[in-house]
Amino acid sequence: MTDIHFQPSPLSDPLGEVLHMLRLTGTLYCRAEMTAPWGIVMPDLVDSMMFVIVTSGQSWLKMAGEEPVLLTQGSMVLLPHGKSYELLSAPDAAPEPLFDIPVEKIGDRYEIMRHGGGGAVTRATSGVVQFDSVAAKRLVSLLPPVLRVDAWDVDDGDWLRSTLGLIAREASAMRPGGETVMTRLADILVIQAIRAWLARAPEANLGWLAALRDRQIGRTLALMHRQPERDWSLVDLAGEAGMSRSAFSARFTELVGQPAAQYLAQWRLHLARAQLLEGRDSVGAVARRAGYQSEAAFGRAFKQFFGVPPGAARKLAA
Repeated sequence: MTDIHFQPSPLSDPLGEVLHMLRLTGTLYCRAEMTAPWGIVMPDLVDSMMFVIVTSGQSWLKMAGEEPVLLTQGSMVLLPHGKSYELLSAPDAAPEPLFDIPVEKIGDRYEIMRHGGGGAVTRATSGVVQFDSVAAKRLVSLLPPVLRVDAWDVDDGDWLRSTLGLIAREASAMRPGGETVMTRLADILVIQAIRAWLARAPEANLGWLAALRDRQIGRTLALMHRQPERDWSLVDLAGEAGMSRSAFSARFTELVGQPAAQYLAQWRLHLARAQLLEGRDSVGAVARRAGYQSEAAFGRAFKQFFGVPPGAARKLAA
């Protein structure tokens, strides 16, 4: 008897598929209890996202080039680009560098901070996360410096309170698999914040994000993302989109901002670079997975796009 495995269509929601690729790693959580006056400076963290959720009281968030933001109980902010920011009890409070403030280590990924001058109490949960996928990095590059989810009402806030409760429980229990569970919960927090931005921001309906939402172009983008090694022709892609070659080519370029062949070539090179920097496979193996018939052709294309040969890129990263 043949086993039958149900597999839902992966192409029904290309934007959702990119969100699915936003799998996070390197998660670190901090539960903080601050008493006024207090202030904290978070440093720049390369290739990281940071989020803050105020669970009681209030806090001011300040970033260079942005207006100060008052965060009240239930507010969540996501800082997608890892840029330095300050959390303050008041706009004029004196901040201290994060690493100068003592913390209680609960585990490798969870800590508790108590800080301040003894006045009004603010409690917050913060996190630092990193992400893997090239698609996720492109999505993140399009996000604004700060995403804010305003204070929740009774219905919408249940998911956030429940998620924070699960994170605290996993951190304190330190059971097998706890770090994995906490990382997946961070996925939920970050993706929900991004979904809220996608639902309301006008700029989320432009360019690459609009292309992912387009029924025909979004399908072809999802196919290229999933099978970059395939020798896609314009005829193949137009057929998948159910369009003529000329109509597909014009529509793709209009939405994405570059022709399909150029997009695919650059997508392959970005994937290859990520594999070179993060893995140990040979340059030839990476080239084959990126759809190149020869290592020499891959090397020429890589150097033309990134300015250095593949081997040099790996050495520089090391």
